[in-house]
Amino acid sequence: MSATEQADFVKNHLGPAFRDANITTRIIIFDHNCDHPGYPITVLNDPDARQYIDGSAFHLYGGDISALSTVHNAFPDKNIFFTEQWVGGSSTNNFAADLKWHVKNLIIGAPLNWSKNVLEWNLASDPDYQPHTPGGCASCLGALTIGTSISRNVSYYIIAHASKFVKSGSVRIGSSGVAGLPNVAYKTPEGKKVLIVLNEGSSTQSFNIKFGDKYVITSLEAGSVATYVW
Repeated sequence: MSATEQADFVKNHLGPAFRDANITTRIIIFDHNCDHPGYPITVLNDPDARQYIDGSAFHLYGGDISALSTVHNAFPDKNIFFTEQWVGGSSTNNFAADLKWHVKNLIIGAPLNWSKNVLEWNLASDPDYQPHTPGGCASCLGALTIGTSISRNVSYYIIAHASKFVKSGSVRIGSSGVAGLPNVAYKTPEGKKVLIVLNEGSSTQSFNIKFGDKYVITSLEAGSVATYVW
């Protein structure tokens, strides 16, 4: 679909059908790469389509994660979602580089640009990257490889740095931007603070974490990720 075709589909077909059948499932538009933020903006510019739309979804196989903010700034009342990113298996798999890129751009970058979620592709596969639908991804590395034993792969650790600590209902809160140490912070429903930090540099970095009148001094080795909770 072009953007104008999608707007037409939502306003004249899908939206009214959901309304008439009392279906409350959210309608999320676009669901594609960050190199075309003009697409969801064009769809949302149509007021008759916009009334049925909950928000826009993105992948990052092209463009820059800041595109999420471009769309948010144009329509701040509509949600932003990050719905897919793969980790390649076989010869393309590089644990250290994949960990750093995905944490920087997705776990940290997507929420900093207003995304309400992050989804990694895919959850699990066997050692031959099965099962998948005909024509589907034949080399997508699951977070888990399930064979005669279970292996935890890079996506497991990418997601775990957030999912084990940033519970449903948490909200993003402000944190200082520090060169070489991208980070994102949250407040959980229980009132705990969660800070996820990546050292994207080539040497160990020491830094302070300050909240109110208290602070701690810590450090991260090159390429490392840490989650801090208090």
